[in-house]
Amino acid sequence: MKVRIRDVIDTLKTPAIDREKTVDQLLYGDPDTEVKQIAVTFLASARVIEEAKKLGVNLIISHEGIYYSHFDRSEMLKSDPVYLSKHKLIEDSGIAIFRNHDHVHLQGYDGITRALVASLGWLDYELESSFVSSVLALDKAMPLKEVISHIKKKLGLAYVRYTGDLETSCRRIGVLVGYRGSGENVIPLVAGKELDLVIYGEGPEWESPEYIKDAIMLGMGKALIVLGHAESEIPGMEQMAKKLQQLYPEIPVHFIRDEEIFKLM
Repeated sequence: MKVRIRDVIDTLKTPAIDREKTVDQLLYGDPDTEVKQIAVTFLASARVIEEAKKLGVNLIISHEGIYYSHFDRSEMLKSDPVYLSKHKLIEDSGIAIFRNHDHVHLQGYDGITRALVASLGWLDYELESSFVSSVLALDKAMPLKEVISHIKKKLGLAYVRYTGDLETSCRRIGVLVGYRGSGENVIPLVAGKELDLVIYGEGPEWESPEYIKDAIMLGMGKALIVLGHAESEIPGMEQMAKKLQQLYPEIPVHFIRDEEIFKLM
């Protein structure tokens, strides 16, 4: 039986979410096209699209928006050379692109956060979770330097950014994926849940990092690890690719991991 793009989309949108306006939509392609191969990725960058073409993919599932904002602002880019070139690349490729952001975050629990915690091997230590964060209590405290080594190994990262003494004892940990590292989210969590360490994707650098820096200066023994937005959400999209492969065993499903944006000198 043929599997159409709309069939895959219906699968990804089940169960439905309670959100009137969602960014989850088919950005390119005909929903009645038969699916030949699927690629799942954090963000359908130009590099990812080129890789998908080589693989023979005709449907990409992208977590984040492909035109540099959460909501569609392609109208303001209509004469921008980067936008025009990328749009042509997609059109010429014939690849359909579906964005799946809200549904994976809002399935009664945050699937992206859960996948990150699972990838770290810490699900058994989760005390509570919400749309914004997960709070963990490890069975045994670890020095910050060991936590960093553990994260780099488990997630396959060349580096992370951190603030804190590398000998800081970390047992109670808050995890926030994506762009949830604002002071509004992090500061009440640190105090309210008596956290030793916060791990997040990204956030304004003048908010949570400055709070943690002052806490360290004032002798409170806190620490912060910044993974990067993509790095914090990639495990969730890898999990989605595995799920789709199980649901559609007759269709090759690939996870395409883009290269890291920033380089170290």
